[in-house]
Amino acid sequence: MAVTDTENPLLGETTCSSLLHKLQEIWDEVGENDEERDKMLLQIEKECLDVYKRKVEQAAKSRAQLLQALSDAKIELASLLSALGEKSIAGLGIPEKTSGTIKEQLAAIAPALEQLWKQKEERVKEFSDVQSQIQKICGEIAGNLSLGDQAPSVDESDLTLKKLDEYQAQLQELQKEKSDRLHKVLEFVSTVHDLCGVLGMDFFSTVTEVHPSLNDSTGVQSKSISNDTLARLAKTVLALKEDKKQRLHKLQELATQLIDLWNLMDTPSEERRLFDHVTCNISAYVDGVTVPGALALDLIEQAEVEVERLDQLKASRMKEIAFKRQGELEEIFARAHIEIDPVAAREKIMTLIDSGNVEPAELLADMDNQIAKAKEEAHSRKEILDKVEKWMSACEEESWLEDYNRVLRISLFLPLSFPVLPCIPVHESGCVDPWACLSC
Repeated sequence: MAVTDTENPLLGETTCSSLLHKLQEIWDEVGENDEERDKMLLQIEKECLDVYKRKVEQAAKSRAQLLQALSDAKIELASLLSALGEKSIAGLGIPEKTSGTIKEQLAAIAPALEQLWKQKEERVKEFSDVQSQIQKICGEIAGNLSLGDQAPSVDESDLTLKKLDEYQAQLQELQKEKSDRLHKVLEFVSTVHDLCGVLGMDFFSTVTEVHPSLNDSTGVQSKSISNDTLARLAKTVLALKEDKKQRLHKLQELATQLIDLWNLMDTPSEERRLFDHVTCNISAYVDGVTVPGALALDLIEQAEVEVERLDQLKASRMKEIAFKRQGELEEIFARAHIEIDPVAAREKIMTLIDSGNVEPAELLADMDNQIAKAKEEAHSRKEILDKVEKWMSACEEESWLEDYNRVLRISLFLPLSFPVLPCIPVHESGCVDPWACLSC
């Protein structure tokens, strides 16, 4: 048989049977003995077995790899389902196929894995965003702003919606706490602003000492809301309120001294009005003083200087003021018809002032008491004095009528050129002086 006959005319290709037949023809033609032929056939059979064995081993290894891949895919699928809180891939809209060849099962799992991985990435991002916000707010509350710059550690073994809801609930609570703290901070800052305005202090430097973020001029967007900042703000407010209380007390003392000195020296109202901004708060409560600069240090110093000036002026005008009081006292006694020795009284005042043994305020207070008692005495005599005055007026009127009638009788004996009715001039005291008519 020719070599070309080794091809199977039915299959159209070379086969093992055709090759073996071709080999037999060659051995027949060569004259190989049976022993060599059997030996060679055994060798061919062994080589064929080795080839089949390798192929089987490769196929078995490939199947094992596919099975391992399928097992890993199922484990990964179960892990993703557990992490995402899904019960099965059916919930993702993917049919759950557990039968078929290994490759068919892998092909069925692949879309589910791809979708779960995508869903996991989205869920991890959601967790990361929420945890970043939580971490940032926790850092703000703790006073550690750098804490918010660190990347959060997301636990990828639990990415369920339930866990995400827990984080979101925690975030909402922290956001509310942040809002409450920010509200307290802004209230404190507003109070510090008002107090600094009343006290005439620099507001920006005051809040910057508490925390730089509280100063709007620094350009910092977020305010510090830590416990330390709140405590320092509260301490600052208490210190400013105490300072305000002390300054108001000092200012009220100075205002009282000013009014006493003004009253003592009869200071004109024009001069007093220059210190209306001091005396207007003489009876004010601490919370009632809200005008900016009302308790500034320079204003208090100005009032202190004025009190000192008036004290010095009081010493030089003491005699003048005392004599003025004495004159008022003498006038009251004169109207009440009470006899006193004004010369001795003035000498006594001079002696007391020159000796320096009595405070000017005490001397004037004593004289004010004497004036008050004199007024009471004059008031007690008023009824009697009114009756005496009426009696004297009646006597004067009766005397005037008698004089007038006498003048009228005399005029009857005078020449016609003499006035019939004499003039009736008025005396300087206000009474009609009948005797002045006789001089006409």
